[in-house]
Amino acid sequence: MLTQGESEGLQTLGIVVVLCSSLKLLHYLGLIDLSDDKIEDELEMTMVCHRPEGLEQLEAQTNFTKRELQVLYRGFKNECPSGVVNEETFKQIYAQFFPHGDASTYAHYLFNAFDTTQTGSVKFEDFVTALSILLRGTVHEKLRWTFNLYDINKDGYINKEEMMDIVKAIYDMMGKYTYPVLKEDTPRQHVDVFFQKMDKNKDGIVTLDEFLESCQEDDNIMRSLQLFQNVM
Repeated sequence: MLTQGESEGLQTLGIVVVLCSSLKLLHYLGLIDLSDDKIEDELEMTMVCHRPEGLEQLEAQTNFTKRELQVLYRGFKNECPSGVVNEETFKQIYAQFFPHGDASTYAHYLFNAFDTTQTGSVKFEDFVTALSILLRGTVHEKLRWTFNLYDINKDGYINKEEMMDIVKAIYDMMGKYTYPVLKEDTPRQHVDVFFQKMDKNKDGIVTLDEFLESCQEDDNIMRSLQLFQNVM
């Protein structure tokens, strides 16, 4: 049986992994440090197939300043010259972050959460919109984004099969560093505890309202949402 600390720990870990994954993207793109003074006044568009929306529009739609958007775009363009990221590239990036595990499944779910229009590619606008929510958004915005990640089939609910897939993906991604050591029935136990806590009316699914209410009642989850508030 799982202890209460172990079960609650994985719920918190799920939130932290979402945020850390975004930070790892920032690190990969070289975007954490804003001290570089050599920032162009306008976005460079040379050799880019997809041209993002204007800075002013993105500044109005996100919680980033014009200077921050310029830095974000420069890093995005350097690593993604075509102006878009496809799922295979996304998986390759995460394989570098988690070399001791298999991050492909979790990267697939995360990619789909970034690809809000379901076009099969993540544009710069998709990238900064998601980062804006995860790093600078309100508690409700961050939790809604996380709920959307867990709602794999996008039907507005989280069922046990979806949560099982997410839990297994997290364990696979962590690889040999998974703690506690994964036993065959451990994912199912975590899912059962998740639903005991989140499924308020015991109907076998977790709605957005139930998810928001339960997460806001959990001090560990609430603290984790604030961890990376000022990384940029």
